[in-house]
Amino acid sequence: MNGFVISGTDTDIGKTVFAAALTAALGASYWKPVQAGLDGETDSQAVQRLGGVDSGKILSENYRLQTPASPHFAAAKDGITITADDLPIPKVDGPLVIEGAGGALVPVNDDLLFADLFALWKWPVIIAASTRLGTINHSLMTIEALRSRDVPIHGIAFIGEEIADSQDTICRIGGVKQLGRLPMISDLSPQTLSCAFHAHFELSDFTL
Repeated sequence: MNGFVISGTDTDIGKTVFAAALTAALGASYWKPVQAGLDGETDSQAVQRLGGVDSGKILSENYRLQTPASPHFAAAKDGITITADDLPIPKVDGPLVIEGAGGALVPVNDDLLFADLFALWKWPVIIAASTRLGTINHSLMTIEALRSRDVPIHGIAFIGEEIADSQDTICRIGGVKQLGRLPMISDLSPQTLSCAFHAHFELSDFTL
């Protein structure tokens, strides 16, 4: 085991941007097991572009589904059923960053959630959480969902403007480590993202 799984508290909160920053900072490989939605830039392409990650470190998705929806629904539209056996963690040289889809309780199929998959993998999960209104509820529910499945939680990475009370409340009640906060970046590039990550996170917190 040499890496992390990144799961969000919701969709469209900046999880992929954080994944790009962490992948670049660790010199890691990146794997998105299931990509749902192929119009426009995929998450793998975004990580490569935003992190300045070498294309050789971007692993191919096991499933590339046409519909931008929950993987279980998108797979059904494509006439596919995805099982846990279809998603073994690939072996790579060095660290690996794995990005889930949306939140921890997004379905992979009718009976399997991403949180269930994380429990089978047993890799440490970093929860990416927006600081916007509602984050306390979403974050604590995510923590409970993972803990109830004995998923190891490495910590939580906030994304957005600093809301110190919300951040501290989540970490205190949830009993998780606050790894840092990635601010909103208006001119996203590999350089600005790297600078923001190193200014707001300690790389030593991501050693295993």
